[in-house]
Amino acid sequence: MQETLATSTLSAPSRSSISTQERFSTAGQTLSTGPQPSRPSIIPPPSKSKGWNSGTKVRRMRRIIAEDPEWSLAIVPLLTELCIQHIVKNFQNNPILKQLLPEHQQKVLSHLSPELPLAVTANLIDDESYWRRCCMQRWPVCHVARHGGSWKRLFFEQHLENLIKHFIPGTTDPAVLLDLLPLCRSYVRRLCVDQLLPPVQPPAPPRSGELSDSGSEGETEEPATDHYQLRDLVAGLSHLEELDLVYGVKDCGMNFEGNLFLFTYRDCHSLAATIKACHTLKIFRLTRSKVDDDKARILIRSLLDHPALEELDLSHNLIADRGARAAAKLLSHSHLRVLNLANNQVRAPGAQSLAHALAHNTNLISLNLRLNCIEDEGGQALAHALQTNKCLTTLHLGGNELSEPTATLLSQVLSVNTTLTSINLSCNHIGLDGGKQLLEGMSDNKTLLEFDLRLSDVAQESEYLIGQALCANREAARQRTLNPGHFMSPIVAKGPENPAR
Repeated sequence: MQETLATSTLSAPSRSSISTQERFSTAGQTLSTGPQPSRPSIIPPPSKSKGWNSGTKVRRMRRIIAEDPEWSLAIVPLLTELCIQHIVKNFQNNPILKQLLPEHQQKVLSHLSPELPLAVTANLIDDESYWRRCCMQRWPVCHVARHGGSWKRLFFEQHLENLIKHFIPGTTDPAVLLDLLPLCRSYVRRLCVDQLLPPVQPPAPPRSGELSDSGSEGETEEPATDHYQLRDLVAGLSHLEELDLVYGVKDCGMNFEGNLFLFTYRDCHSLAATIKACHTLKIFRLTRSKVDDDKARILIRSLLDHPALEELDLSHNLIADRGARAAAKLLSHSHLRVLNLANNQVRAPGAQSLAHALAHNTNLISLNLRLNCIEDEGGQALAHALQTNKCLTTLHLGGNELSEPTATLLSQVLSVNTTLTSINLSCNHIGLDGGKQLLEGMSDNKTLLEFDLRLSDVAQESEYLIGQALCANREAARQRTLNPGHFMSPIVAKGPENPAR
């Protein structure tokens, strides 16, 4: 009985709505056709019902249609929209894009899921808006400017970097990386890997006290910590121009162990062969990896006469004078433009080797030796080299235990050198007299734009006057940039109007 009342109650609105529609329809017909003679209303005989359930279904259907505010016969999707929906739905199994008109391609791309397999999208979709959605979904912060302004390049470079960072030798299948090469080789130009994991080492079995400190353990320790060998991967990246590596582990926390940060000789030889074979490499950085003299020499030997290398960064390592001598040899056998050996263990002999190479070099524009200990002997050697060098523009010697003798020679360099635009002598012991010497050299210099003397014991007055000279040089450089023709010496043609004097 309750079900019957509920059904009749639910069906009541549908009857009233239907009767209302009939009244409006009848009124419309009366207005359109004019007055007509009244007719007796004919009530159709009730059809034979097949049962109470069938009538209930009909009434429920009518109620749903009548009460749906969005239901209308006028809202019917276009055939084009239905086709686009079908293409999007089945894109993974049947990717159709190039055959469509441009406006239809944009509609399909705007509805595609960013989680589609790369095997489907990598070589088919070039639309930057789609790859932007893929990047923003995976990484909350994206610096597209670091990747040539291309969202597709950003996606593949960071995707490959993440796979390398989490690759565990002996555990991860190398095919995970190598199978990606056909999809990304055309887009990857830069790899910045700030973590390389060592293999997982099983717990060592208990040993007797006599063998616990034996030399045999040391011999087997290094092969057990070799990292992923990049040779096959880099060989497949035909457009790779920049390689930035750190052999270490990030966020290890309480699981810190020394072998997590060990750059082994096998790693070194493999990396040397890798960069030697990569003829498109322009920038190579290997930082914070405990690279000592022997390993630096192995790496630099592989870079001699490299056809494309322009920048070498081996900062924050353990390189001393022997490694610096190898770097000096590289200056004479490459087209290197930037050399960074900051925060190493280079002393005066290493600086003298670099100075000897710098005196005859015509390519290097930036040399960074900050946080070493070259002292005045090395600083003076570099100053002598700068009197003949005509290409270096940036020199960083901060934190090298330099003092007045170096400042005296640098003041002479400032009066004759016309290529240096930036010098950093911060955190040294230049002293009051050294500051005055540098100020005297700045009086004849018109090209230096930056001169950092912070924490170098220079008098405040000298530092202020040097700053004023730098401001004048910067303003002159700005005017030269704005009006290049105004500062060019005019060429006077000989002729009857301009006779030669």
